[in-house]
Amino acid sequence: MPSIPDKLKALARPLTQPSWLCFAWFGLTAGVSLLAVPVNFTAPLQTRVIALDVARVLFEALNRVELVLLILLLVLVRISGGARELWAYCAILTLLMIAQSAWLLPELSARAIMIAGGTEPGPSIAHGAYAATELVKLATLFLLGLRRPPGRAPTLDAP
Repeated sequence: MPSIPDKLKALARPLTQPSWLCFAWFGLTAGVSLLAVPVNFTAPLQTRVIALDVARVLFEALNRVELVLLILLLVLVRISGGARELWAYCAILTLLMIAQSAWLLPELSARAIMIAGGTEPGPSIAHGAYAATELVKLATLFLLGLRRPPGRAPTLDAP
């Protein structure tokens, strides 16, 4: 009969695999980017300025949470034994997060503040680029979530 620590190890083993985090991150990002923010702009009693401010705050909060999730994902990929096989996915996610954090979110935030101040900013690719990075991020998270590190076949029974 296995001891309690062995049972705990068996229960904790799936948590060392990155797939659960990928799907949780995917759900969070899809929920905010594809549902909450678009619905925010369709609320009939909400002004454009308020909708922009709510979206700005939501995306800044999402970005902070995603940076923490990225760090946790990198740790899980490392301890799962799949760093060599999964490095490209992690590199893509890291580059996307850097682009969003350092370039796109600050630019979009500044544009929202300009609009709130009564100035209509000129054309920019930032909104389209942010949407594209979100879609690539979602696809990458989904594909990474489907991957298993080598030698780690799924199992339903505890060892």
